[in-house]
Amino acid sequence: MRQYEKTGILSIKDLKIPSKKQFEKGVAILECVQEIPCNPCVDSCPVHAISMKDINAPPVNNFEKCIGCTKCVGVCPGLAIFVIKIKANTAWITLPYEFVTVPKVGDVVQALDRKGKVRGKALVKKVVKHGKTMVVTIEVNSSLAMSIRNIRV
Repeated sequence: MRQYEKTGILSIKDLKIPSKKQFEKGVAILECVQEIPCNPCVDSCPVHAISMKDINAPPVNNFEKCIGCTKCVGVCPGLAIFVIKIKANTAWITLPYEFVTVPKVGDVVQALDRKGKVRGKALVKKVVKHGKTMVVTIEVNSSLAMSIRNIRV
């Protein structure tokens, strides 16, 4: 049994990580490990970077093809896709957000890790509604890029 099957929390070693060059252009990180029939991320990708072996397999992102457009973030019913762009010491994380208090551009919010622990502050850069899901882009220090997965307003 994998650790996340016991805890419900993924770690970085459970993920496929892009190269520094791929992070610089912005790339989708798929944190979906469930083997369930689901594929809206595959259908939403305009460049066909996301694929699946079959309808029950977890999705895989071809980082070379991915353009970091964020279309997959809002369609994932598991809220398991994040787009990350890193330049120098700054990271922009685009994440799904489905809570009642929606942040506004310019707000400073708490940046939370996968366990819900506050890891620092984040500046809200963009907020877009995608179906029923808000898609929020935050700015944080690049050292937090692979840790932050939610926010608290």
